[in-house]
Order: sequence, then structure tokens, then C-alpha cells
Amino acid sequence: MERSYFDGKLLGLIGLNILLWVITIITLGLGYPWVITLKLRWITKHTVIEGRRLRFDGTGSGLFGNYVIWLIFTFITLGLYGFWLSIAMKEWSVKHTHFA
Repeated sequence: MERSYFDGKLLGLIGLNILLWVITIITLGLGYPWVITLKLRWITKHTVIEGRRLRFDGTGSGLFGNYVIWLIFTFITLGLYGFWLSIAMKEWSVKHTHFA
């Protein structure tokens, strides 16, 4: 069995997080779906499972559409749908994660 590992480096993560904060602040939060996809892309790019590198193919625009729907559901249910948001986000990210 081949080994699994993560080969991302601290300086790369720090630089990425600075960029993501700048994008979020400049866009007043509207760019957050793109921020999430950039972070997920970086994480999967540096993840190898049993010798196979992961790849993330989700897009910010695709996630933005889901965010709008999730926000509407949360509003309609008076916030109750908010408890399922982390599960919905995890389902979306796993759906867009594949072996390269």
C-alpha cells in the first residue's frame, strides 16, 4: 500500500490566507465563495492519498449559487437550516474532489 501525505508548506498557507482575507475584505464578503474554492483547491493540490494526488474542480460561481439557495432556506426556516449548512458545504466540497 502506498502512503498518504500532505505536502503543503506553512509559508504557502500563510500567503494564501493573507490573499483570502484581502479578497474577502475588498469584496465585503461577496467573494467568500471564491475564497473557499481557492482554499479547497490548495488543500487538495497538496494532498496525496495512497499515492494518488487529489484535485478539486469546484468553482466560486457554482458555490455562490448554492450560497444564495442556502441563505434563502436559512431565512425561510428562521435560521434552522443553518444547522445543516456545514453538512451541505461538506457534501458540495466532496462532490467536487477527485483523484487527479
